[in-house]
Amino acid sequence: MVLTGRAAALAAIGAVVVAAAAPSWAGVLTVTGFVLALALADVVLAGSPRALRLSRDGDRTARLGTSATVRLSVRNAGRRRVRGVLRDAWPPSAGAVADRVHVGLPAGERRLVETVLQPTRRGDRTADRVTVRSLGPLGLAGRQGSHAVPWTVRVLPPFHARRHLPSRLARLREIDGRSAVRIRGQGTEFDSLREYVRGDDVRSIDWRATARHGGVVVRTWRPERDRHVLIVLDTGRTSAGRVGDEPRLDAAIDTALLLGTLAARAGDRVDLLAFDRQVRADVGRLEATDVLRRMVGALAVLEPELLETDYRQLTAEILTRARQHALVVIVTGLDSSAVELGLLPVIGRLTRRHTVMVASVADPRLAELAAGRGDSDAVYAAAAAEHDRLARAQLAELLARRGAHVVDQPPADLPPAVADAYLELKAAGRL
Repeated sequence: MVLTGRAAALAAIGAVVVAAAAPSWAGVLTVTGFVLALALADVVLAGSPRALRLSRDGDRTARLGTSATVRLSVRNAGRRRVRGVLRDAWPPSAGAVADRVHVGLPAGERRLVETVLQPTRRGDRTADRVTVRSLGPLGLAGRQGSHAVPWTVRVLPPFHARRHLPSRLARLREIDGRSAVRIRGQGTEFDSLREYVRGDDVRSIDWRATARHGGVVVRTWRPERDRHVLIVLDTGRTSAGRVGDEPRLDAAIDTALLLGTLAARAGDRVDLLAFDRQVRADVGRLEATDVLRRMVGALAVLEPELLETDYRQLTAEILTRARQHALVVIVTGLDSSAVELGLLPVIGRLTRRHTVMVASVADPRLAELAAGRGDSDAVYAAAAAEHDRLARAQLAELLARRGAHVVDQPPADLPPAVADAYLELKAAGRL
């Protein structure tokens, strides 16, 4: 049984009447009994919320930044009209625009209730209970019941870096030889012969063809295809740090999506691994036409874990998945303690067998703080920021000495920077 504001107002009016006309306990009991009788009558005459039959349909997925619509079908299988309020409960991060609607549903009829969601976070957003408060004809009291109507909307990463894909694909077509450009490099595939022009590498001269042709002939090359690209996301403590309005992990996800899509278009085999102390996501054997869909689905539910990443175990996982030479892209943080004690001691095991790229999200706020000179507080902040920047530069140099390629850029610049580094390695035939 639930009471409404009307019942409270009626009781207040009765109290005023008793105080003015018959200020006694008998008057109080009489008014109280009258209000309770009307309320009980309202409860008896109210439609039963438990007689409702509910089901859902609508969107199962939505990209972060867009909306999703979920429809709730409500059918009154009871014998009385249900009149009142329906609340479709969702978690706050689902961003339900309006979760309460007034319903007036006669017996045997059906109604559709639409809930528009504007999610504010990635991941699965699961509907909670649907609660219906059915009031009697007087509106003084009623019945309330809840129904479990399960539904989950998966909120996918926004993939902001998609806008960089056309320009990188154009560069890829140039490298791949679909334009007039041909390259030479270690590990590339022979493409064709042409006459020597000034500026060509003399090491590319084909002496046998030159002898047959009568002029100097050089070989042209195109990058190898079907290389193995393993993208590794560090989901440990450092990935939870916020840069601007988003955690570092979101920038890492955007980087993985752009690189994975680009590598798949290049004809390379793409695998994805997310790890801290255990595997959080493992997507392998991706078809070129299915890379983006499967990566987005796997990364949508990925969340940072507040623990230190076990780099030794991560190295073992990488070596297990990449037994032949591969490009291993590790998206992690360049924090002093994490890198010096974790990644540096094991990076040599990876670079001896693979081409390794370490990508990290830099905080653009450091550059702003380092330029501050306004007052003593700004000077101290600038000194601290400069110290941190120098520490990151030293770590990057140490990683480079051990054979890794380091990309350290702000969140918006990291995905295209990693894509460019991949294209440079491919153009140089180092994959």
